[in-house]
Amino acid sequence: MSDSAISRFVREAVVEPDVISRARQTALELGAQPISPAVGAQCAVIAASAPARAIIEIGTGAGVSGLWLLHGSPGAVLTTIDEEPEHLAAARQAFAASGTPLTRVRCIAGRAATVLPRMNEGAYDVVMIDADPEHVLEHVEHGLRLARPGGTVLVPRVLHGGRVADPVARDPLTADYRGLIEETLGSPGVIAALSTVGEGLLQITTAR
Repeated sequence: MSDSAISRFVREAVVEPDVISRARQTALELGAQPISPAVGAQCAVIAASAPARAIIEIGTGAGVSGLWLLHGSPGAVLTTIDEEPEHLAAARQAFAASGTPLTRVRCIAGRAATVLPRMNEGAYDVVMIDADPEHVLEHVEHGLRLARPGGTVLVPRVLHGGRVADPVARDPLTADYRGLIEETLGSPGVIAALSTVGEGLLQITTAR
């Protein structure tokens, strides 16, 4: 069986909750590219297995990734950061539609580079990084600081549309993603895995 057939089967096997599907449609209308259902389902499993009580995500979009994380750990408190007020407003509506109490969602408007240095070190079970790809290395560095011992940092889209696997592709962003993957998977200080499902997901769990 070909890799493409396997990938198609995996994509089609995911059952996305209706409230997340509606948020996905809103995200596309706003031009905010959401994570794929396959990646979302993986994130939900990671949040559930923690089990996560405190989650932070960089890049809210219309709430798709946040909803998947809360789907996995419905008792968690989610802090979500985005510089687009329109995205945050759509996400708030999506969280409300899912039945998530607004007391468990903290929306912060601002650029990640400005907000992240102010966040508490070692305070989060799961850190999702899905914004400003040109700053992905700095965001991962912050993410590892924010994650508690044994916490997990998630980096979707890390395959950069397949470019990281193309040795001819040497643009700066591809090089950053490629270097991040190689350095993380080779580091003895973390437990890391790379999923090729959907747009790709790098999973980095810190030492306990």
